[in-house]
Parts: sequence; structure tokens; C-alpha cells
Amino acid sequence: MSIPRTYDDVAAGRLVVTWYAFLHVLLFTPVVVMFVLVVVSAALVVVWAGVLLLAFLLPASRVLVDWHRDMAGHTLGTPLPSPYLPLHGGALARLQTRAGDPSTWRDLLWMVWAMSLGFVVSLLALLLFLCVVTWPVWWFGVQPLMRARSAVDRSMLTIGRTERLEKRVRALAESRAVVVDHSAAELRRIERDLHDGPQARLAAMSLSLGLAEDLFESDPEAARRLVADARSSSSTALGELRSVVRGIHPPVLADRGLAGAVSALALDMAVPVELAVDVPRLPAPVESAVYFTVAECLANAGKHAAAEQAWITLQHRDGVLHGEVGDDGRGGADPTSGSGLHGIAVRLAAFDGTMAVSSPVGGPTVVTWEVPCPASA
Repeated sequence: MSIPRTYDDVAAGRLVVTWYAFLHVLLFTPVVVMFVLVVVSAALVVVWAGVLLLAFLLPASRVLVDWHRDMAGHTLGTPLPSPYLPLHGGALARLQTRAGDPSTWRDLLWMVWAMSLGFVVSLLALLLFLCVVTWPVWWFGVQPLMRARSAVDRSMLTIGRTERLEKRVRALAESRAVVVDHSAAELRRIERDLHDGPQARLAAMSLSLGLAEDLFESDPEAARRLVADARSSSSTALGELRSVVRGIHPPVLADRGLAGAVSALALDMAVPVELAVDVPRLPAPVESAVYFTVAECLANAGKHAAAEQAWITLQHRDGVLHGEVGDDGRGGADPTSGSGLHGIAVRLAAFDGTMAVSSPVGGPTVVTWEVPCPASA
């Protein structure tokens, strides 16, 4: 199926939409067959045969509908996003999701249109081109004709404003639940770090100072040793407190911004890191999330990847921050195992950010993300 994969700012030309009309006519029979099979299979769901047929037919029908959705998008000059719900779990869970998806039943309604008036419109556009006598009519009429058909396709094959809002609310609810869980885990980690580090050292320092106070008159030398130990413990506790603070919000972000903080991370790496950073000051929460994203990716490259070279790319264009961290290590990173990559995905999701990981065995590992955010005033 030859359908262009790029969209222009204007609608497709006359020959292109005529080609689409030919494809509509060519796909008329598959649409009819698919409609009949899906309806019959839905009626047979009381037996396993219907379930098995739907498990095969529903994905196939989506492929067929996606071809028409692409053609409508190119005819109108605007890409039409897929309206289907995300699929999770095994084959049965996926079938349940597809069967319960309102877009699946909207596809069936669209097939009725495509088999009737939609087919007539496409056939008329094709006949106007094939008949030499009607070429002037084809020249002036084929684009409005096919745009009208594509407009109907768009209205039936994409979700409406209400459904978009409902989808957005569901996504926000899921993101909020994940962020709340992650925040609770972060609080527990900070509490544990404080309890096991600075708090224990401060308690030991208080005990040493109390003993030194009791020994000042009877054994001044022992008292001085205890005071020296307490001083050493206070320095260690101060360092641990600074480490905890840096884990919450690194001071370098406030002083030098994201570009400076990322540069400092690169300098601390044992392997050379190539930098391509061009970002303005961004809102502090976004800078913090992206900073920890870069830090986690670099930590993975240094600890697990056995990399000899790494790179960082950060660019802010059209209100979106684009980031990439990669290394030439052994690869094989799995975002679903461990908490590192999953944790940064959660951080970015709080800002409507998306993250993708490419890490084939043998490398390279490339982590990319996008976060919509305006530049800070």
C-alpha cells in the first residue's frame, strides 16, 4: 500500500487524491469482507470460535482503517492521530481492550459509510479522471470532492473533544498516582538517609561531648580526644547533610541553571562526555527533573555499560525541551527492570514528558525524552 508518510502544510495535489480514490475503490471489497466477518464474529462470541476470530479480525481491521485514516490525513494536509486505547497484558486482555474501545465500534460505523456514500464519492472522482471528456470537471472538482470525503472520514475515525478531554483526565489521573507513589518513596529514602547518616553521627557527637564534659577536670587529655572525635564527626555529618540536600535539589541548578549543572555532571564522569547543550533557564521543577534524568543516565553508563564515550544533547525548541543521553557501552538496558530508568520516566511524566530507551545488546544505549515547557522569564 503506497501511502506517503510525510505531511505538507497544504492539502494533497490532484493526482495524489485521485490515487487515493483508486485505493478506496480497490479496498472496497476488503472493507466489505472485514465488516461482515467482524459482525458475524461478534455474534458468535458466545462460543470460542467467535472469540478466536475477533482476536485476529480486530487487529486486521485496525490496519485497514489506519490506511484510510492516513489517506484522509494526507488529503486534508493534517495528520490524524490514532484514537485507540493503549494495549496491555496478554492476548485475552488485549482483545478485551479492543472490544471495549469505543473507537472499534466507530470503525464499524465508518465501514458502513465507506461501503456506501464514501465509495460513491471515490468512484466518481476516479471516473472523472478516467474519462477524457470530464477532465475539466476533474481538474476543478476532484480536490473538493475528496476533501469532503476525507472530512467525513476524519469525523468518524478520530476522537471528539469530549473524548479527548476524558482521555486526558485518565492520563493525568494515572500520572498523578504514579507521581504521588514516587514522592512517597523519595520521602522515605530521605528519611532513611538522614536516620542512618547525619542523625546517627549527631547522636554520637552529642554523647562524645557529654563524656568530654565529665572528663575535663579528671582527665583533660581524654576529654580533648573526645572533642576531636566529635569535631571529626560533625564534619562528616555536615558532608552527609550536603549529600542529602543535593539529592533533593542540587544548589548548582539555582546558581548556574540546567546547562551549567549538566556540564558539571559531565566533568565528574570517568569517561569523556560530548556536550551539545543549548537551553535557556527553565522552570525550576523542570530543571530539577531533567538534571536527575541526565544524572541517572550517566550513572548507568559509568556503572553498568562499560562505556568509553558518552554524549549529552539538550535543545529547547518551540516550547519543548528535547534531550538525549547516550553511550557506546554494552547495551541491554531494560527500563522495566530496576528503579532507575523507571524513576526518571515517572519524574518526566509529571510534566507531560515522554521518554524512550533504545539499548540493543552490544550497544549503543540511547535515552531520549521530550518535555513541554516554556522558557523561564
